[in-house]
Amino acid sequence: MPENAQNEIVIGQDNLGLQSEVQIPEAGHEGGFPPFNTETFEAQLVWLVITFGILYYLMSKVALPRIANVIEERRDRIADDLDQAGQFKAQTEEAIQSYETALAEARAKAHAIAQETRDRLSAETDSHREKLENELNKKIADAETRIAATKEAALAHVRGVATDVASSIVTQLLSEDADTAAVEKAVDAKLG
Repeated sequence: MPENAQNEIVIGQDNLGLQSEVQIPEAGHEGGFPPFNTETFEAQLVWLVITFGILYYLMSKVALPRIANVIEERRDRIADDLDQAGQFKAQTEEAIQSYETALAEARAKAHAIAQETRDRLSAETDSHREKLENELNKKIADAETRIAATKEAALAHVRGVATDVASSIVTQLLSEDADTAAVEKAVDAKLG
């Protein structure tokens, strides 16, 4: 310190009871703000150039390559992630396509099974219906045969009954026995 500068010592006490001592120089900086001091301006420019050169060298050789490596790694990772996402998308689309194909095949198979079942049941129903129709036709034919036989038997008995009735009527009306051959001839003519 210059000789003419005297220091003033200030002693203070804070709230906790601690004492502190501060020296305040009487004479402050003379000549203004140091970076604007014209006496040291050239030296400051030299140091600025040296410091900037060193900083530029360090940034270009150390910091910027590391940053470039980090950016390149990030770019590669993003590209890999996009490629992987594209592969997953292709796999998903392939799985969806195979699912839709399997679903269509299952629907077609179910439709074919349903159609086959309908056809089989229709054939069974037709066969059963035809069998029932044949049985009914046979029963109808048998019934018609029995009816015809019964009709013939009845007609055969009708002739005899008609002959007997006609003979009785003639006997009661004429009070004499009727000629059996003439009565049979008359009944045959009417029935015949």
